[in-house]
Formats: sequence, C-alpha cells, structure tokens
Amino acid sequence: MNYAFHPEAEEEFLAAIDYYENCRDGLGVDFAREVYVTISSAAKYPAMWAQVDIDIHRCLVRRFPYGVLYSIEETKIFVLAVMHLHRDPNYWQERRG
Repeated sequence: MNYAFHPEAEEEFLAAIDYYENCRDGLGVDFAREVYVTISSAAKYPAMWAQVDIDIHRCLVRRFPYGVLYSIEETKIFVLAVMHLHRDPNYWQERRG
C-alpha cells in the first residue's frame, strides 16, 4: 500500500526535521528516517496500529516523541499528522476529509 501526506502534515514533518537538524547535525536525518520507517510499517499493515478515532490510526515513531496519524484509503494510507506527543491531541481534526 502507498501513502500520501496531507499538506499540513508534510509541513509539520519538514519543520520537525529542521528543528532536530538544528539541535544536532544528522539528528534531523535520523528523525526523517524513523518517520519513514513508521509510515512504511503503517502502509504495510494499516489496520494493525491503534485506532484513536473513527477511521484514524496512530503508529508511534521510535526514538522520538512523535506519532503518525493516518486514515486508510482504498489504495493508500493518508497521513493526517506527524504529531509531537506532547501537543494538543486534537489539533489535526480539521484535516479530516
């Protein structure tokens, strides 16, 4: 199964990469790699991860306090948020179709 990002989810993902890269050289790359591994795992087994809302699943990112929130579409998962786990847990709600 493929994946696609909601535009705001992609923006927050890129902002988090920049943040971690500014913290330490290479850390942003490590973060991006872990998020892509998480997304790949979710795309491979989309229904396996915790359902946090109606038709919304969350897969946790290793090493970093982030979760990937996504919906399962016919041919892909749709990433709604790359969310810091200490952020308001409902901020992404308006991104739903």
